[in-house]
Amino acid sequence: MKKLVIAILSVVLIAASASADDVRIRCASTTSTQNSGLFDYILPLVKEATGIQVDVVAVGTGASLEIGKRGDADVVFVHAKELELKAAEEGYFVDRHDVMYNDFVIIGPPNDPAGIKGMKSVTEAFRKIAERKAPFVSRGDKSGTHTKERSIWKKAEVNPAGEWYMEVGQGMAKTQRIADEKRAYTLTDRGTWLAARDADKLEMTIILEGDPELFNQYGVMVVSPRKHADVKYDDAMKFVKWLVSPEGQKAIGSFRDKNGNQLFTPNAL
Repeated sequence: MKKLVIAILSVVLIAASASADDVRIRCASTTSTQNSGLFDYILPLVKEATGIQVDVVAVGTGASLEIGKRGDADVVFVHAKELELKAAEEGYFVDRHDVMYNDFVIIGPPNDPAGIKGMKSVTEAFRKIAERKAPFVSRGDKSGTHTKERSIWKKAEVNPAGEWYMEVGQGMAKTQRIADEKRAYTLTDRGTWLAARDADKLEMTIILEGDPELFNQYGVMVVSPRKHADVKYDDAMKFVKWLVSPEGQKAIGSFRDKNGNQLFTPNAL
């Protein structure tokens, strides 16, 4: 009973300490922005500059777009530009902006069973993985990474199937751990890889990188108030404007992992 009273009092005190002027918006975003630590770094800066508290739900890009389409978020921050533009053209989102980029890489076991290390073309590498039926773990969750992966298989003219190809329906960090356990290849964004490889004690290594096909653009856009009248459009736009402002771009560019690696490059126009 005593613990229950203390818990209730704690909730009351937290509620009482919150200002009546506090503004909160909902942001649906990717697991990579969350897993990399970017939000932990920039959201306190957003609060300090704008007074807005951004509550993030981190799922795949596909799920984030669906959340936005339903009106269960005020803004989305994702990385599948073609899907973003299509959803905006359909009237679900407005005011889309490029924010930053990094790239995708293929990671895999150091012994490289498919023999793709040193290859320059990710399409050719995927084709070789399929030919040798080397284990490959896919996020399989309609995320931005999964969308990119499927586009590469399509260009390689491969329909991946069989015991060697595993769809796990998980976020990027979990997918990396599964690939590590299975001694398999996977496609990942560089930010999540750099942030997680040491923390998760992964034995994987980057096998292929540098193909322009692996460019990974992130964008932000606001849920259309024409579709959902309760969207906090003005407050969401303050968040967007901060992200693309010189202040926000400088903050994104200065974000580093614990080893000093820059995880995202700002490129708002």
